[in-house]
Amino acid sequence: MMLDAQVGLTLGSLDLDVNIAAGCDETVAVLGPNGAGKTTLLRALAGLLALDHGRIVLDGTALDDPAASVFVPPERRSVGVTFQDYLLFAHLSARDNVAFGLQARGTGRRAARAAADEWLRRVGLDGVGNAKPRALSGGQAQRVALARALAISPKLLLLDEPLAALDADARGAVRRDLRRHLDGFNGARVFVTHDLVDAAALADRLIVIEHGHVVQTGSLASIAARPRSPYVAALVGVNLLRGVLHENTLELDTGATIALAERGAGPSLAVIHPHSVALYREAPIGSPRNVWRGRVDGIEALGERVRVRVTGAVPLVAEVTAGAVRELQLDEGASVWTTIKATDITVYPA
Repeated sequence: MMLDAQVGLTLGSLDLDVNIAAGCDETVAVLGPNGAGKTTLLRALAGLLALDHGRIVLDGTALDDPAASVFVPPERRSVGVTFQDYLLFAHLSARDNVAFGLQARGTGRRAARAAADEWLRRVGLDGVGNAKPRALSGGQAQRVALARALAISPKLLLLDEPLAALDADARGAVRRDLRRHLDGFNGARVFVTHDLVDAAALADRLIVIEHGHVVQTGSLASIAARPRSPYVAALVGVNLLRGVLHENTLELDTGATIALAERGAGPSLAVIHPHSVALYREAPIGSPRNVWRGRVDGIEALGERVRVRVTGAVPLVAEVTAGAVRELQLDEGASVWTTIKATDITVYPA
């Protein structure tokens, strides 16, 4: 692996203990709720925070190893960083912002500025070298920050919420450009994001951290198929229920039971896609095995689809058409019945 790190440190109430690895030419996205430790992880990799325990190795060289009294300061690490708010020097031009890292590493001013112009051209900003940051759009500022990080030819590129400061109009175009630059970067890439679309578009692998610890890692498809926590389930847009499996019945903590098509035993998780949840205003006719009474707790329109959150013994989110919401006369507080086919439920060990 190009990057192999065990990052352990305590910062305030956060106890961070994360293993992260990334190969050459691999992009890893780090996701998690606010306060999970995502930015702290990036700052430790960059050398802006020292480890309490663990080890950071980049391309075979130890950058931080408390047990061996090794700590390489940020300016001597082959690491490029772009920050969420870009942190461009307001008094410097775009050209001099990009040249800054090269000059800090000993490159002469003329050569550094020539290299900066080349990097600005590569990121599509040819001709804006003299502009100050205040004259740049959000997308242009993001490209300048990326050029500054890449200009030093780092072995590791770190990006903290690289698209978060952009408006919706600029986000798609900049995302496509960023993907192209990441694909052309000869090294490991780690970026932090809250946005699953950004992760899906830019990353080869995802790492989800909560409360300073890794809860799940893998491809988007594997994580979406078997989420391990409520946060991950909400992130990928599915219902996640936890209980104890007895044969083909899952008993939840609430005492409610769910009939399954699969058999098993022990603590288990069940995934139910919102589009598999059917809603009724009256108890459905017949004898469906999975039917529960609940109350509408929230309605969220997503174009022609609507997500309806239902509370009850089995809390669920259903996804139905806007027409179905009108036909059922659904609104917050309405009493409803939910049903799910046993064959539409995926169950696996907790």
